[in-house]
Amino acid sequence: MFAASVALACFIPVTYGQAIPHDVNPSALDHVRRNSRKEHSSAVAHLSGGVREVIADEYKKRYWEWKSEFLSTETGRRQWEFYSRHERLILTITVSQDLRNGARTNQYKWSESGQLISATITLGSQIDKGFPDPIYYPVINGLKMSQPVSGKILAAAKIAHEFGHVNRTASAQVTLYRLRNDLIPVYNSIFMSNGFNARDPRLIALAGRMGGTPVELYEDGEYWGEVNAMEYLRERISEEGFQRPLLCRIKQNVSQYAVSCKERYLDLLTRTSGSSLLPRPKEASRITQLSY
Repeated sequence: MFAASVALACFIPVTYGQAIPHDVNPSALDHVRRNSRKEHSSAVAHLSGGVREVIADEYKKRYWEWKSEFLSTETGRRQWEFYSRHERLILTITVSQDLRNGARTNQYKWSESGQLISATITLGSQIDKGFPDPIYYPVINGLKMSQPVSGKILAAAKIAHEFGHVNRTASAQVTLYRLRNDLIPVYNSIFMSNGFNARDPRLIALAGRMGGTPVELYEDGEYWGEVNAMEYLRERISEEGFQRPLLCRIKQNVSQYAVSCKERYLDLLTRTSGSSLLPRPKEASRITQLSY
């Protein structure tokens, strides 16, 4: 059973913007099926930037509640203001019934000069319910305490996670993004045809060019989104009676599932300087050890 799980995990497709699955406990195979299409970046002409909210009437009320909750924190306001005033990047936000409890960020586009100018965040119509798996989402899953924190706070945490994807992609090298999207299907094809042998020299060479295996790249991307969710939650949940069990559960999730990123998360969780345990974006970039 363990070997089969590892095999499935090794060919998870990766794009900078894969997000919270709508399944509460998604399997790796389900994730592969949901992301079987290959998403390429494309270069388009320069457009004026800003946040474009494309919300159907039936979802507007709940969406404004989720948005207001996200903006109730300095973290949310700072990031929203940044993208709403952006000169070139158009960030589209929409709501879809198809994603239910999940969300995703994709449809990235770059200018000819390699600057990110378009991205789309799609929120499930019920993101205020459902806790994602702790393996890739140790922070948001941490809200599933003995007294679960759901509703608007859960929804806003998922929004913060998606903003984390946009933050990360905006600073990524478009050439590396394209290279990974081109090579990941090649990696997956070889992996499935060689009997799931991750030690195949061809796969080792591909992983070297990409900066990691598909599952390692996916894991790093989701953990980056979780860092942003943690920043929102640390600011939003300040009462000790709620904060302490939340941090304890996150630590437990990290120690049990996020082994490769254990040190960076524990570092974030144990910081005591200022009003927040979390660093600002520049420091967060250093802590997450991104290779961009």
